[in-house]
Order: sequence, then structure tokens, then C-alpha cells
Amino acid sequence: MSAIAFSDLNLTLGKKTILKQTSASIKAGEFTILLGPNGTGKSSLLKLISREWQTKGQVSYFGRNLDEWNPAHLAMHVGVLPQHSNLTFAFTAREVVELGGLNLHSCQKGITKIASQNMQRTDVTHLADRLFPSLSGGEKQRVHLARVLTQISQSEDKCALLLDEPTSALDLGHQHRTLQLAKEMANQGSAVVAVIHDLNLAAQYGDRLIVLNEGQIAADGTPEEVLTPALIESVYNWKVNVMTHPSGHYPIVIS
Repeated sequence: MSAIAFSDLNLTLGKKTILKQTSASIKAGEFTILLGPNGTGKSSLLKLISREWQTKGQVSYFGRNLDEWNPAHLAMHVGVLPQHSNLTFAFTAREVVELGGLNLHSCQKGITKIASQNMQRTDVTHLADRLFPSLSGGEKQRVHLARVLTQISQSEDKCALLLDEPTSALDLGHQHRTLQLAKEMANQGSAVVAVIHDLNLAAQYGDRLIVLNEGQIAADGTPEEVLTPALIESVYNWKVNVMTHPSGHYPIVIS
């Protein structure tokens, strides 16, 4: 059974078709990365899957149609890290992370403990008493990741994590720590889907890469199957060389 399945998703904004008849299924225990040029529908696809935006296509989680889920119950099993946050209230970082525990079956002391553990996982413990609006973009991104991890901390064997450009504001070390954490979640049985622009990060951490182009899936497979010079040139309109990492044995894209 697929952890996430979607079929015939379509999206038109104004006169531009963003996605057309897009279908795929995501397995539990799989780290799937969405790639593709700017404006090709990667973030839009996540919004359709999470029902932030509406579509006539079908979306299901763990064998149940999305419309059959109680929203509060679904929130315990599906976590979404958006690309941007509009939170401007003067909450501390700790309070923001603890907001993820609103649906948990736990007392405040238990929520605080879970939130603290996830702040440690995302390296924001030292920011706990800082006001959220005062944080840098990368710090906010990591605080929100801790919040999402807190939200799904009681998901048990049904867990899906949707990440929209989780490394966009992060420095080198935190990029890798964040993707290591996502990979760890997948290895523990979660279905993890992330939008990433960096082809080399995708090659290093992704189990499966789905490339979107002109509203459709242009390629779907392992990093070795997908990241070929011909495919990259056809999608990104740029010539590259592809080598194999000497120790990691995953593809390296060289412009």
C-alpha cells in the first residue's frame, strides 16, 4: 500500500497550465525528491497533495482518500513544512515549536519534552527564548521543522513528511543536517517528499527523484537513472557532465 498516492492532478493559474494529469505514488520508507526548473509546479504539487490548494484529482494517504480523513487526525500523520512562513506574532522559538503539539495526546509537560527533543534535532535549542520574528531566515526554517516534527511525533507507523525547499535558507552544514534528518525519517518508515533545487544534494540523499517539466513528470527513478547529461540538458537547457562520487558512489553534476 502506498503511503501517498495522487492521480490526475491538474492546476491552471490564469492562462498558464502548471500541472496536467499528474500521477504518482510514494512508498513508506522512501525519500522522494521533486526536481525541475523554476515555475514547473514542484511547490504547487505539494500544495495540491496537502490540500492547501483544491483540485479535482484524487489524493490518498495510507489507503484512505484525503476527503475521508478528519483534519485533526490527519495532522498527526502528515506534516508540511512550507517554503515561507508569515508568522509575525512575538512568540518565542520554543512556543512556536510547541504549537506543533496542539493535537498530541499528551500533557503540557509531555509536549514540552517532545518539543525540546525536536529542537535539539534541528539545532535550535540555543534559540529557545529568542522571539521568532527576530530570527534569521535559516533559523526560522529550522524552528518550523522542529514544529512539524513535534506535530507528527505520535504518528506511529503512518507518517508522511512534506518539505518545500527545506534547505533554501540554510548554510552548508545545516543543509546536510536537515537532509540527513529527512533521510533518517525515511529509513525509520516515513514517506518523505521534498522539493529541492540542488541536483547534487538530491543525488546524495534521495532514494527516488521525480523531475517535473512543463507541467508533467519528465523522469522518475533513482538518482543514477534520472541524473543523466541528456535529461538535465533537455529539462534545464544547460549542458553538464555527470561523474560518480569517489566514496559515496552517487552521481555528481558538474556544470
